[in-house]
Amino acid sequence: MNNELQSLELNSFYHCDCLEGIKLIPDDYIDLTVTSPPYDELRSYEGFNFNFKETAKQLLRVTKSGGVVVWIVGDATIKGCESLTSFTQALYFKELGFNVHDTMIYEKINPTPMKGNRYQQSFEYMFILSKGKPKTFNPLKIKKKYMENRKNKKYNKAVDGKTIEHVYKANSEMKTIHNIWRYTVGLYNSTSDKIAFQHPAIFPEKLAEDHILSWSNEGDIVLDPFMGSGTVAKMALLNKRKYIGFEVSNKYIQIANERVEKLKS
Repeated sequence: MNNELQSLELNSFYHCDCLEGIKLIPDDYIDLTVTSPPYDELRSYEGFNFNFKETAKQLLRVTKSGGVVVWIVGDATIKGCESLTSFTQALYFKELGFNVHDTMIYEKINPTPMKGNRYQQSFEYMFILSKGKPKTFNPLKIKKKYMENRKNKKYNKAVDGKTIEHVYKANSEMKTIHNIWRYTVGLYNSTSDKIAFQHPAIFPEKLAEDHILSWSNEGDIVLDPFMGSGTVAKMALLNKRKYIGFEVSNKYIQIANERVEKLKS
């Protein structure tokens, strides 16, 4: 174990296995985790892998009551069959005691072209796992195209055959966005930090920021146990949150440090 891990400090990265690091975090300490673990060996992460079940148990322990874990994963296709690792992991989180609060989609507007007898793969799952009812929800909103002006709005019939009806109050021009989030990816789209692309699987800064804004407040603690190139830490810092990050690859932690040090100077 690295000597630096004897005492964790906020707004810091730690060069260690994620499980080794998370075990040093106190119980009920983290407000929000946003992460994308290595899954199904779809990318080379310097040859490292992780113990999923033990990591999931530790995430439950360190998450505050009402805290949220955003788990971003996809599936490999092996001999023509999808692995369903994503759902296997989500079900295990539920078995442990997390609520699967939402199953969101991260859609890539410009995915990598592929050949074969399948449709273009363009999305990953974003499982929103909460420890009880989420204590924070700051929904992202967009302007409505149309304003509802009917006093009473009728819906489809209920199970008993009666029409569902309620009084509608159009008190805002804004509405909450849907749970399919679309981002342009690739060089200068995911980030303007060219050095970040030395990591094989970064996700867009806007994606990390949108989750941080949605599920946490200023001053909250955001964890990324698979810090990679430091995207989550960067967006936490920019949005006045604190962060803790673990990364087993020395190469990637150097990239992450370079990205966030620019903001601290």
